[in-house]
Amino acid sequence: MIVTTWVLCIYRSAITWILQETIQYLISSMGSCVCKEKITSNSQQSVRTPAENSTVGQNQVRQRPSSTGSRREATPHSRSSSRACANVDKLVLETLKLIRTLVDNEQGPPQAMLTLHRVAESEDGWLQVVESLVVSIPLEDPLGPAVITLLLDECPLPTKDAILLLYKRLKLSPDSPAKAYSSTGCQRNIGVVLGCLAEKLAGPNAIDILTDDVVKYLLSNLNDTLDPAVILHSLVALEKFAQTSENKATINKCLRECEQNPLEKLERWWRHDEYSLREVGFCAQWCLDNLFVTENREFSYSKEDLSNINVMLNSKDVSEYLKISPDGLEARCDASSFESVRCTFQVNSGIWYYEVTLLTDGVMQIGWATKSSSFLNHEGYGIGDDEYSMSYDGCRQLIWFKSESRPIQMRCWKAGDTLGMLLNVEGQELTFYLNGEGLPPNNELFQHAREGFFAAASFMSYQQCYFNFGAKPFKYPPKDITFQSFNDYGHLNEEDKVILPRHMKLELLKNLNVKEGACTLCFDQTANYYLSPCNHRGFCYNCTLQIELCPICRTKIDERIQESADDENSKSTQTPPSQGTGTTSPGNSDVTQLIKTAEKLTNGQTGETITGPAS
Repeated sequence: MIVTTWVLCIYRSAITWILQETIQYLISSMGSCVCKEKITSNSQQSVRTPAENSTVGQNQVRQRPSSTGSRREATPHSRSSSRACANVDKLVLETLKLIRTLVDNEQGPPQAMLTLHRVAESEDGWLQVVESLVVSIPLEDPLGPAVITLLLDECPLPTKDAILLLYKRLKLSPDSPAKAYSSTGCQRNIGVVLGCLAEKLAGPNAIDILTDDVVKYLLSNLNDTLDPAVILHSLVALEKFAQTSENKATINKCLRECEQNPLEKLERWWRHDEYSLREVGFCAQWCLDNLFVTENREFSYSKEDLSNINVMLNSKDVSEYLKISPDGLEARCDASSFESVRCTFQVNSGIWYYEVTLLTDGVMQIGWATKSSSFLNHEGYGIGDDEYSMSYDGCRQLIWFKSESRPIQMRCWKAGDTLGMLLNVEGQELTFYLNGEGLPPNNELFQHAREGFFAAASFMSYQQCYFNFGAKPFKYPPKDITFQSFNDYGHLNEEDKVILPRHMKLELLKNLNVKEGACTLCFDQTANYYLSPCNHRGFCYNCTLQIELCPICRTKIDERIQESADDENSKSTQTPPSQGTGTTSPGNSDVTQLIKTAEKLTNGQTGETITGPAS
């Protein structure tokens, strides 16, 4: 009897232990609930510290990491109920803290970001994350809007019902959102969130989520008495909603019903001494030129005095979403991609200098690039991310070259700072200056390129700066160095200086007559070159310099050979011409006829057939 009892006790203990282990396994496999205030020690150990991440190398802040983890259903609740998602706020702030140090494309995202992605897989979890982004991201952090964009861009697509429920919780109206979200920081963040949703759901879904209350709320924020950050991101949200034609018509109708178009008042802030107001003015002017066109208003390009401008940012050598000012010297990115641009002037010899005034203090990579440097905006690669370019990133205090970063002993830059770039081609040295304080010269770029350099820059979301190529006196010219400025040696035809609004460009392209024998890539220059060894024809010289593989058969290009009736006069080339310092970018042919016709669009004559120059 005693033995039997003892055996039964052993079996009962074993079964109890097995059940406990099974329960523990099931709990751990489901993942820990992030809505609880307590975090397990294992979860804490899996989160990298800033020190661990500071050694990482490329631009993870621009990468879109993949979300992993099992779906976790959450029970519905309101945010006001005992702050159940306080831990989500902590994860958001932790991501914001780590985002400066995450610079490696090969490394996975931090544990905090992965956890937020898992939370957002359920509808209620997605609402928790969005509300936390609105409440937690501080107004003063320069990377705040970019982090909101980054997290929302990677979260699962929300349903229309989830978005409408979000609107209900925020209580958006022309008067104000709900009291819990009425602070300046929250309203700025609401504008960023609405813009992200409009960008992510462009198309029929964007029509459904642009409700009357949302339109009225955003338009009510275009009030010059409000904080510039609230105005700016409400304006950008309207711009992104207007990517869908039905929404564009709706917003235009509402603007016409206003006693005075608020954008026309806000555009006067462009070139304001206060940089936050200047951002608003830039975006208001851009929207009036490109989206919300009003009658009897001249387009900005026609009002600019460009007589002293000989070099500008190249509107034909730019990634798709970058905005360029009508004077060609200011650029801004409001897209979730990493947008880049080169200038119109190429240098092959001598010592050259240009300056950039920062209007925002977020992530930008500014420096030098050749034509071989690629703009991979959706992959997050820009200037300094290949062997043909080098850049300065003052937000994260890094120098970029070949997709690798090197820390620098300079403070973080801020709005109003001036970044100077000095290039000594013969001496094979490149020097960066921040407000006149220089870094040690660098020669790494010359290991792969000896000529054909352009001023260039890449922009993360919501960043803006102004370029001075010498049309104005430099603020911090290098001392004891004789240098040249682009503007003294560059030249642009009058038609090359025109930065046309995008809808006018599209109208011209739709009606443009392509010349017989034109290049099959740019449809502008004469196709008088063929590629060796594949012998495919139909390209102009400028376009052949921008490709390494034949666009027809993908064969590596060994030579670019000019077609000629006399074989003795045909020439072979592998590099750009070394003589001279300025180049004309592809597409800069005589378009005077097109511009004159396009000007009729100002008066609303968009129905008239537009013809290209005579062939």
